[in-house]
Amino acid sequence: MTPEYLALLQAQAQSQARYHQAQQPGQYAEIPQVQAGHGHHHHHEEEGQALDAPDRDSSAELQASVSSSQSPLTQGHHHHHHGSHKHYDQKPLPGGGGGRGGEYPQLNHTPGAKWIKHLTRSRLDTFTGGHYSDVNLSSVLFERRESGSEWVKLRVWSAPGLSKPSFEEAVGQKFRSAKKGDSFGPSWTNHWWKITVYIPEEFKQYERVQFEFDPGCEAMVFSTDGTPLQGITGGFGGDRRVDHIIPRSAIKAGVYEFVVESSCNGMFGVPWNGDTIAPPDMNRYFTLASADLVVPNQEAWRLLWDFEALKQVVESVAGNTVLQNKALIAANEIMNVFGRGDKAGIKRARKLAEGVFGEGWEEKGAKIYEEGVGRASVWGIGHCHIDTAWLWPYRVTQQKVARSWSTQIDLMERYPEHRFAASSAQQYKWLEEQYPKLFEKVREKVKEGRFHLVGGSWVENDSNMPSGEALVRQFLYAQRFFESRFGVRCETAWLPDSFGLTGALPQLIRGAGMKYFFTQKLSWNNINTFPHSSFNWVGLDGTQVLCHMTPVDTYTAQATVGDVKKGLENHKNLESSDTALLVFGNGDGGGGPLNKMLENLRRIRAVTNTHRELPPVSMGSSVDEFFCDLEEHTDEGRKLPNWHGELYLEFHRGTYTSHGSIKKGNRHSEILLRDVELLATLASVKAAGGYVYPKKEIDECWEKVLLNQFHDVLPGSSIGMVYDDAEKLYAEVKSTGEALLEEALSVLFPSSAPLVPSPVTNAKLHARILSASTKLVAFNTTFFPRVEVVKVPLSKMTKEVKSMVLQASEDGRDGYAVVACAEGAAVGEVVSPSNRLRSKLMPVSVYTNGSDHFVMRNSSVQLTIADGRITSLLDVKTDRELISKGQTGGLVIFQDRPNYWDAWDVEIHHLEVSEQLKFENVSVVSQGPVFGAVRAEVKYGKSTIVLTISISATGATTRDGSRSLFNFDAQVDWHQRHEFLKFELPLDIHSDHATYETQFGHLQRPTHKNTTWDMAKFEVCGHKFADLSEFGYGVAILSESKYGFSCLGNVLRISLLRSATAPDAEQDQGEHHFSWGVYPHTGGFLESDVPVAGFLYNSPIRGTFIELLFDVAANALTHRPPFTIEGSRNVFLETAKRGEDDSFDDPGKNTLVVRLYEAYGGHGTVALKISRHVPVVKAFLTNLLEDHEEELEIQKVEDTASLVESGPEASASVKLRFRGFEVKTVKLVLGSNDDLASSLESVKEEVTYPPPPAEKRLVDF
Repeated sequence: MTPEYLALLQAQAQSQARYHQAQQPGQYAEIPQVQAGHGHHHHHEEEGQALDAPDRDSSAELQASVSSSQSPLTQGHHHHHHGSHKHYDQKPLPGGGGGRGGEYPQLNHTPGAKWIKHLTRSRLDTFTGGHYSDVNLSSVLFERRESGSEWVKLRVWSAPGLSKPSFEEAVGQKFRSAKKGDSFGPSWTNHWWKITVYIPEEFKQYERVQFEFDPGCEAMVFSTDGTPLQGITGGFGGDRRVDHIIPRSAIKAGVYEFVVESSCNGMFGVPWNGDTIAPPDMNRYFTLASADLVVPNQEAWRLLWDFEALKQVVESVAGNTVLQNKALIAANEIMNVFGRGDKAGIKRARKLAEGVFGEGWEEKGAKIYEEGVGRASVWGIGHCHIDTAWLWPYRVTQQKVARSWSTQIDLMERYPEHRFAASSAQQYKWLEEQYPKLFEKVREKVKEGRFHLVGGSWVENDSNMPSGEALVRQFLYAQRFFESRFGVRCETAWLPDSFGLTGALPQLIRGAGMKYFFTQKLSWNNINTFPHSSFNWVGLDGTQVLCHMTPVDTYTAQATVGDVKKGLENHKNLESSDTALLVFGNGDGGGGPLNKMLENLRRIRAVTNTHRELPPVSMGSSVDEFFCDLEEHTDEGRKLPNWHGELYLEFHRGTYTSHGSIKKGNRHSEILLRDVELLATLASVKAAGGYVYPKKEIDECWEKVLLNQFHDVLPGSSIGMVYDDAEKLYAEVKSTGEALLEEALSVLFPSSAPLVPSPVTNAKLHARILSASTKLVAFNTTFFPRVEVVKVPLSKMTKEVKSMVLQASEDGRDGYAVVACAEGAAVGEVVSPSNRLRSKLMPVSVYTNGSDHFVMRNSSVQLTIADGRITSLLDVKTDRELISKGQTGGLVIFQDRPNYWDAWDVEIHHLEVSEQLKFENVSVVSQGPVFGAVRAEVKYGKSTIVLTISISATGATTRDGSRSLFNFDAQVDWHQRHEFLKFELPLDIHSDHATYETQFGHLQRPTHKNTTWDMAKFEVCGHKFADLSEFGYGVAILSESKYGFSCLGNVLRISLLRSATAPDAEQDQGEHHFSWGVYPHTGGFLESDVPVAGFLYNSPIRGTFIELLFDVAANALTHRPPFTIEGSRNVFLETAKRGEDDSFDDPGKNTLVVRLYEAYGGHGTVALKISRHVPVVKAFLTNLLEDHEEELEIQKVEDTASLVESGPEASASVKLRFRGFEVKTVKLVLGSNDDLASSLESVKEEVTYPPPPAEKRLVDF
């Protein structure tokens, strides 16, 4: 043995001793010194015999093994001197030190032991698999393999088409014989296997017997009673899981029966060309590669895990450290002693590994985590990120959930330290409905504290595009589900893969009963590196959550040494926190942790128990416990940095626009359900027991909308099959919602018919009502007053309706009338033509000088189209031109070829290649005076765009001085590929920032490129508006279904259509119908009415025909709103619904819930006025889950004077104070149904109502 090698081992031993003496003084009293010499070194040692040494430890064993194997490090040192040996007395060392030197030989005839380290490292790759798989470790991983018919009996039944039968349905079918090597398909089909295994007597001697089933795709193993046992992932990827352990009882019995469902898709679907995000191959067939009874060589597998752990240490730990060299030496010597892979060789090899892991480490099992440091730096938690849909449809996800979660429960039985976290209430609900036996197992593990609920949301939703109310419902529905099924709520919000996070979330997370938040997607930023790992995320309103963005930079870690090491090395703020969450397990397509990951973590912990080069990893804790520890050790977050506002992802910016029909379905469904809830609430109060609030139907609709808000569905980044399903869900919501609307309106307005019939409208009733004497009313489902021009079909209209029309269309089919709604959440009527009405309107005119110059104007604004472009946008009242000199507005096409993620990304370089499109065949279709419009066509490539640009004689809002908006209604037949359609306005406005609506508020983003952080926001998400303002004036673009915007310099744009081809080859191809508005306004944004204009633009008036004799004023719940707000104009009331805990069978439990928010970013105080026909007995402030937080004082209105002051119908008032962007939920507890009926009757008996004060009459005709 060479002196160099001896010195290295001695240095390692001494370093290890010093470390442990520092950690636990006195425990390591003596470290044996390695002696170089020949007195005790026999020329012919027994194989594996160790050197003699006092108090031999694992280091000495390692030396002995190395000595006997003649590695490159020790070759030549087996040359021995013969004859007597001199012994020297111990003498003081030079310099006065004491000690005894070794018997250092005088002569040296060896070549030395200098190694070529990089070649030794490369050698490790040859020990498993590859070219030498017939002689290396891979050759001995199995002791027996049998697949003949005498051992395995296979029968199969293929489900028809794309059906997904239940276990009970499948096992009752007629099965046919099958064999290994059979193929089955096509893609997405399901095949059921009945398998009988005959186990020979001699197999009882083995530690483990298992069945290997590899269908090349995903599968699930069931017991014969239908209990899911585990998932199968076929193929040879890193997520391979094909072994099913046969129970000992079956081995004793000699026969084992079970059932397998195989599904013809891989973990990531069936991409047609091997590229993960490619569209699916719809005709893929799979082959049953193995259906074998096998006996694994368990010690060989353990050696494999040993070797892989050592190899990871070598690859991940810094070069030339003690630990890295020690691991490399051990791994190299394992290869030397392995020999032919007999039991003795494997045993010797595993003993060498103990030199790094510690002697006897394996026997400690899960207790290995109880040794070493008390508080670990890296906390491991098993996780299985299952995209609710992505490269596979929803129905496949249902199977993925069962496969993945059953596997984790199986692992928990073998690994006591294993803890597993899973999010998404929708996935739990699917499990409960389709796999009830497995759901009960999950429930048991939750109760044991081993299966952890996280997230608190219905799905891991997109955070950019859902409305504020939809985000509330994500939390509300999920937390109530978890509490009803498991008796607990989530404490940690969990969105690791969402494409950016709105600044509204912190407040909503806290309102949903959580204060912790886990994410990591910003590690994907492609321009700037996010600066924090653990931090306080402070939202728009100042609310904070404790946020951890794992420095491991993934939610699908493989539990490697590199992952653990990255947990600390990549931590951005170790000065304030020194822990990291390791979220490990195969994901996206499911799977979760593998047993090799749990084995690897045990070995890593064993290493860190005796070495300090790696951070210690712990297991057995929950995500909530990690955050509790983080909170405690950072002085409740005071030691942490803050991040204010949105967590903008500098990536996947194209998802604001991809799949436009899905964006439209989302926005329109959200608005529809808001209206349904309001009208159903009013109907339930009015009917006082005669009408049952349709809670079940509303919940089902919301769950469909929430499901489609999953972070790969709403963003438009899934395969086409997903959108087929999503469109069906939106159609169901539309159908159900419209039916519920009509039902509620029929209660509020008996014998009524909708202005625009829906597919659920009773045609005969509709015709009968229209043939009678009718009048048109409109229900305003917003809480703002409004005056609008509505289109009325004139065919078969009564003379009473026709008399209200102020203008007819050129073909005479339609007319235009003005509807005035003086208050929100109440009825408005068509205003009769009169000079007073005309004096309030701004008459419209549209004219042209021929074919290329068109002007649309009223007394507030004017728009000019010349040579196919918008050349002028003029504020008539101030004579201000808004289009920048020398520039034009209109449609523009950009080249759209992202670097890889097609449907996801739009890169900054897309702005470099563009083409302005011109309006063609422009014609006047309506000249005014109430409604004016021009029609234009744009033909580009294979696509056609038909635009109707219109202006009305009313302002965008009822605010004094509100301008009219220009509406752009587009019918598009789209057939472009990799091109991006936008609408742009180059404005004569200068501002360093533009303003965009977000959930429950707005935010500002830069219009310049001062820094890379500013540059990154070249495409951003907004909701109902984007606004560019300076002092005194601004222009907003309003959107009814689009979310992508940008403002670079003075050019304000809205993104309309993309045309990616992956993962959906036909994304956005075909017909589209959408609108946007251009709204010039006086005042800067904070002085403007833009948020109200955007709200109204997205909220259609619900027009209804009613009998002429119906007395609106005598019906309190239609004539006057149930509640109004007075005070600060910056507070909006958006949602009104029945309480979640209402029991409609219990007349004593009636509540109304209203949600309000501050919209401008400042303080405000309002009085929530409650009408006398809503008998409120108590009022509470609640959280978003409707838990009571504070009882509010109700101020009753008693006398006539105060009645008039408070408005004509108020009987009670609640005072509310808001901070900027604050959301408040108020629960109003009502009296019994008898009280409601009595209250309504007393209101009906009144003959007249006191008129509101003049200043409160916002709409006065």
